[in-house]
Amino acid sequence: MLAQLKNNIVFVISLFMVLAFAVPGIFRPDELFAFATYLHEQILEMFGWTYLVAAFLFIIFNLYLAFSKYGSIKLGLQHEKPQFSYFGWFSMLFAAGMGIGLIFWGVAEPMSHYLNPPEYIEDASGEAARFAMQYSFFHWGIQPWAIYITMSLCIAYFSFRRGMPPLISSTFYPLIGDRIYGPVGYLIDILGVFATIFGIVTSLGLGAMQITSGLGEVFRFETGFFVVLTVIGVVTVLFMISTLTGVEKGIQILSKTNIVLALTLLGFMLVVGPTVYIFNILTQTIADFSSGFLSMSLSTNPFRGYEWTQSWTLFYWAWWIAWAPFVGLFVASISRGRTISEFVAGAMVVPVLLTFVWFSAFGGAAFDLELNQQVDIAASIADDVSVGLFLLYEHFPLTPVLSIITILLLSVFFITSADSATFVLSMMTSRGDLHPPAWKKLVWGLVISGTAAVLLYAGGLEALQKMAITAALPFTLIMLLMCVCLLKGLRYEMNVEGFRADRDQNQND
Repeated sequence: MLAQLKNNIVFVISLFMVLAFAVPGIFRPDELFAFATYLHEQILEMFGWTYLVAAFLFIIFNLYLAFSKYGSIKLGLQHEKPQFSYFGWFSMLFAAGMGIGLIFWGVAEPMSHYLNPPEYIEDASGEAARFAMQYSFFHWGIQPWAIYITMSLCIAYFSFRRGMPPLISSTFYPLIGDRIYGPVGYLIDILGVFATIFGIVTSLGLGAMQITSGLGEVFRFETGFFVVLTVIGVVTVLFMISTLTGVEKGIQILSKTNIVLALTLLGFMLVVGPTVYIFNILTQTIADFSSGFLSMSLSTNPFRGYEWTQSWTLFYWAWWIAWAPFVGLFVASISRGRTISEFVAGAMVVPVLLTFVWFSAFGGAAFDLELNQQVDIAASIADDVSVGLFLLYEHFPLTPVLSIITILLLSVFFITSADSATFVLSMMTSRGDLHPPAWKKLVWGLVISGTAAVLLYAGGLEALQKMAITAALPFTLIMLLMCVCLLKGLRYEMNVEGFRADRDQNQND
């Protein structure tokens, strides 16, 4: 009995913590929202700058590893080859790393920045439009993937190269040794579970809201919380069926379906939409993004625009950090056999470029309507950001078909993200077992869906965002320490074990 409890101690404590937070929200949603708001305000006021600095350091860390002598080290044994093809790997990367969020904000974010930029920019102006595209690229570009890559590299190296359990606590072995198997290690993994829960429920909440809005637009009915709740319930059943089939089958098939549907929508907009205008926006925004990258990466805009930076950039950085345990563990599990250089290049370049094209296509099409055709689409989207993409479709042919494809895409993204999350949470709470028991997957599936519903009930999108920021704070420090641990492990392998291997080879010769 004691042995069984020890094996499940992370599961029990993590589940208790999440339920202790979520259950009161059912009965006292106003108090939950007020508590989340208080934590959110205090964290941003005191520690908001740390998110910016940490994300920038992760970029430097990843580039250093990719171009250093460590870049040739394989995430696995030396003879191992990657388990998945590039197409399968990129599909799962994109589905896990961005997924629902990119569909939700592809039109809504540029339009939101256009109408409500920082106070030093005139709203609804050409300058505001340029700013909107630049910061959309920034928020969804290099920093998110640098955060994910950092987590994935650390876990993949210590798990597949050093033979340790695929847990966040395993990466701390160079610092704390065998204490990773005791209370300190348990605490690290519990914080990882807590961050993962509130990172994933934010995205699932966004997805449920947009699926509901899309259904309302297509079938012309009034939407509300109970419709959202129904959507969450239906999709929960679907992803719980999927998660029991395993990564090799369910998640990979769904991820490939995702990418095909997404590329179909993207291709349609590039061909039928204002093609030349879209590519003009793409090239201009890449130039703006590149020239202003350092300033955007390190500035909280303390003199002007501080509140805007808190509401958008700092939220996003916290959201990506909260997502990191989930995405990192999942991406590590599908990246075995790739070298560090290959992993960094693939995960940082391909998804980022696809994201830039996505925002240029859908955000650019919306700006073409707003600025060139005098269609007041921005204001309509600002009233309800979840309907942004569907309002855009109304100005193009095949509107019902596009809307249905998008609803299907959102549903598959929802299923894929939740499917991956239940696998990762079950693994994290099963001492790194890559084949966790089915009952744990079912429990975590119900927990993440239920928590998303509770937060939507308590305060909608705002409550989801605030809890993501709160959950990310302690995990920022953990990720910075993980970088130190990975460097220690790589140096030991190259300097000590590499020396021994060379010596043994010379003796054999």
